[in-house]
Amino acid sequence: MAEGKLLLAGAPLGNVADASKRLRDGLAAADVVAAEDTRRLRRLAADLGVTIAGRIVSYFEGNEQQRTPALAEALRDGQTVLLITDGGMPSVSDPGYRLVAAAVADGVEVTALPGPSAVTTALAVSGLPSDRFCFEGFAPRKPADRRRAYAALAAEPRTIVLFEAPHRLADSLTDLAAALGDDRPAAACRELTKTYEEVRRGTLGELAAWAADGVRGEITLVIGGATATTPATSDDDLAAVVRAEQDAGLSRRDAVAAVADRLGVPKRQVYEASLAADRAGPHSPPRGTGVSKFNTP
Repeated sequence: MAEGKLLLAGAPLGNVADASKRLRDGLAAADVVAAEDTRRLRRLAADLGVTIAGRIVSYFEGNEQQRTPALAEALRDGQTVLLITDGGMPSVSDPGYRLVAAAVADGVEVTALPGPSAVTTALAVSGLPSDRFCFEGFAPRKPADRRRAYAALAAEPRTIVLFEAPHRLADSLTDLAAALGDDRPAAACRELTKTYEEVRRGTLGELAAWAADGVRGEITLVIGGATATTPATSDDDLAAVVRAEQDAGLSRRDAVAAVADRLGVPKRQVYEASLAADRAGPHSPPRGTGVSKFNTP
């Protein structure tokens, strides 16, 4: 039986000139091209002057699970399958992981045609430390889940990179400011490599204010990690993190214990900070954050 091959193709984030020769060659030679958006694929191929001779199939979040077995079968039959998403590398917060896992399990060769990545591009231009970082993908859509996820990052020392949809950006930045501190340095990278590329640098509080009137385009956020001098354990910050845990379903007792353990702060201090915030008003925004008018219920 002939040996198939899975090619993970890095697609331009927006500027077609970033496409590699290997991408052009791969698109022309693959037996099957699995694309997140077949219309964008055809537009990209036309812009590159490439004729795709192989079979084109759609492969996106909604059908990834159903389409993976057939693509894995094609690989076992000796075909070359090229996987391409709308931009960046497949399987990085995009479809692809299931097919890669299936190919590896079958002993099929998996290789990449390296290309642009919004994660490393944003990290590089952010002006924030890039020697160590963590990628958090897309923030949870539900506010309570999002706040809990951000609370868990309060003490993360590495630079944080994550994606966010433009219509949730203001709320997300407000939640980040509440959980990580209003003064935490960050950068919002919008429409990377495209005509209207913008990199907005500042504190989380400043970025939340900027986003309040609405922002359009694809967004990558880069946030500085916690440091020894990061004011992440003020009473207001502690209360905000406890509140996020409670919004996610924990009792006050469990939330206090979780926060105290995560941040290395005495339980008594966390508990008293939470009580003081409640006395100031249930779910009122932390004092001094400067984000009260952007707070979400």
